[in-house]
This record gives sequence, structure tokens and C-alpha cells, in this order.
Amino acid sequence: MHTSDWHLGRSFHGVGMLDAQRAFVDQLVTFVRKEGVDVVLIAGDVYDRALPGVDVVGLLDDALVRITGAGAQVVLTSGNHDSAIRLGFASRLLERGGVHLRTRLAELDKPVLFPLGEGSEDGPVLAVYGIPWLEPRLVAEQLGVGTASHYEVTRAATALIRDDLGVRSATRTVHSVVLAHTFASGGISSDSERDLSIGGVGAVPLDLFDGFGYTALGHLHGRQELSPAVRYSGSPLAYSFSEAKHRKGGWLVDVGAAGITGVTEVLWEAPRTLAVLRGRLEELLSSEEFVWAEDAYCQVTLTDAQRPAQAMERLRARFTDTLVLGFEPEGAAAAARTSYSRRLAEADDDLSICSGFLAHVRGRDADDAETAVLAEALEAVRLEGISL
Repeated sequence: MHTSDWHLGRSFHGVGMLDAQRAFVDQLVTFVRKEGVDVVLIAGDVYDRALPGVDVVGLLDDALVRITGAGAQVVLTSGNHDSAIRLGFASRLLERGGVHLRTRLAELDKPVLFPLGEGSEDGPVLAVYGIPWLEPRLVAEQLGVGTASHYEVTRAATALIRDDLGVRSATRTVHSVVLAHTFASGGISSDSERDLSIGGVGAVPLDLFDGFGYTALGHLHGRQELSPAVRYSGSPLAYSFSEAKHRKGGWLVDVGAAGITGVTEVLWEAPRTLAVLRGRLEELLSSEEFVWAEDAYCQVTLTDAQRPAQAMERLRARFTDTLVLGFEPEGAAAAARTSYSRRLAEADDDLSICSGFLAHVRGRDADDAETAVLAEALEAVRLEGISL
């Protein structure tokens, strides 16, 4: 079972997600037991931050106990959000319980071996390699490369794995699976992944993974197939509104004595629907078209020509869990062409200047009551003899 990017401890626009992450673990454990999954792969970003909270560590502990209790072993690598040192603590001890951590550079060419079928010790075997997150500046020298780039360090890492495979394959049939947490060219990113580099420089080409039976990638949050043998499982939950249309899941990889025999999609049930809404406030509040979004987490973009008063409060009267609110007024492009300095020059009195400033920074003209308050304030200043 290929999974990745659990991001335990992450919040969704300020909303805690531990309960949703527990629900995902429930689904995963049920699936492992029902389908007889032998190995669960986690291709990095198990945690959302290097110093996870106590309850977050407890959730991972519970997940690993339940997965192994359901009959599967776990192979886990570290991602860019994880602390490789902390995540890899007690790895030799955990291995005895069926949890195999690959968080250290020295272990990337030391596979976890799983026999394929009954037979002698020299029978077919599955070798699962884990490449931890490779920060080029920190690992380039250790990998013997002169250029600190994602391409060069990943190329060196996969070369070490190929060397080990070559030695093992000389005496027995070895089928390989490689875990890697990286941005492979051809992958489609979403907002909740943090940039690896500027301008896509950090992307690595797919041909670095040629020759492996299956490459289980992590880092991008959308489940996708880059080639039949190279895939992203994506995150089990949506972590940004850009993922609203994602079908969250993973890949079930069947491996036999003859190698990879099939890859099947697996879908996880989402705990909450995500709604990305756009339109004028009154339309959103009254139209039956948006009934489905009333129980969803909502991102709303209002297109009213002027910014409505108390927009968030009014939206939450219908869409209780409106988490993100933006404004893109109709005609905004034309309005933007009129600079504030020009509008200031065209003002014919102090009240127009103040009202114009309010409209400029708020996106909505002053109403009668606000205009009266401004006029009263200006008159008080005039009576005090202060020159504007």
C-alpha cells in the first residue's frame, strides 16, 4: 500500500485536523486487514513539522501499532517537513516490530527484504529501498557530488541503489520498490506543498527511476501517475482549497515472484467537503444552487462591485465554516487603472478626499452615516483652527 504526506498535526486554515487524521488511520487499518496488505509504504512527510506535538506523536504511535497489528509491516522515509533524526529514533528497535525507518543517508542502499512466495532462502525477493529527503547543500559532499542540486544528489542516491541491486541480483531474483520524497518532473503541484526551489530548478527527471519495479513518490499532494512504474499517492486528506477536486487515496501494488503484477487505485473517504464559491454576496446567500456547500469548508470570493459590509458574518449565517474570504470586484481591472493620486487630484473638498481614501482602502464607498461622521470630524478640526 503506497501512501505519503500524512502531515500529522497540520491544520486547515486554522481548523485542527487530528480527528480527521485519526479517521484516515481508521480507514487505512480497516483496508489493511480486509485486503491482507503485507506492507504499508509512507513516502515522507509523516509529520507536518520537525517538532510535532505530544498528541501528534501519540497519533503516529497508535497508527503504527494498529497497522502492524492488522498484519502489515511498515516502511517509512522522512520528508522535508520531518526531522529525520527525531523520526529515525529507535529505528533498530522498531524494526523488530515490523516498522522499518529509512531516515539516514547511510541506509538508502540498504533495503528491507520481503520473500516472494514459498521457497528457499535464494528464492525471489522484494527489495524496498527508502530515499529520505535529500537537502542538496547538506548531502552533496557525503554523496560525492560537486554540484548541490536535487538532480545530482538524487542521481547519486539512485546510482547507489542500482549498485546494490546489481550485487543482489547476481545470486537471486530481486524485484525493487523505491520510496522517494521529491518533486519529479511531470508532477502537478498544489498550494499546500511548499516550494522546493524557484522556477522548478528542484525537479528531477523521471529517468532517474528507470529500472526499478515501482517508485513510490511523496511530496505532491495530488494522487497521480507519472508513468506506470512511477506514481504519487498524494496526501490522504486535502490540506488546501486547491485540492478541492482531488480524489484522495493511494495505490495498492501487487508484487509476485514475477514482479509487479498490478497497481490499483484506493480511495479514502473525505471527512468534510471543500467548497470553492464565487459570486455576488446576495446570490450566494439566496441561491438554491449552493445548498450542498452549507456543511462544507468554504473558500468564498465575492465579486460585488463594492465590498459588502459585514461580509464574513453574513456568509457564515448560511455557510458556517467559511474559512477564507476574498474580494475580486467586477470592474476592478478598470478601477485599478485609475491611480489613487489621480483620484486625489480630482477631489474638490476635504470630505471627498477622506471619503475617497476610505473607498480606496476598503473597496466600498462610505454610506450616509459614515459620510456624516467624517463631515462632523472635519468640522471639529476646522473649529479648532487646525489647518489640513
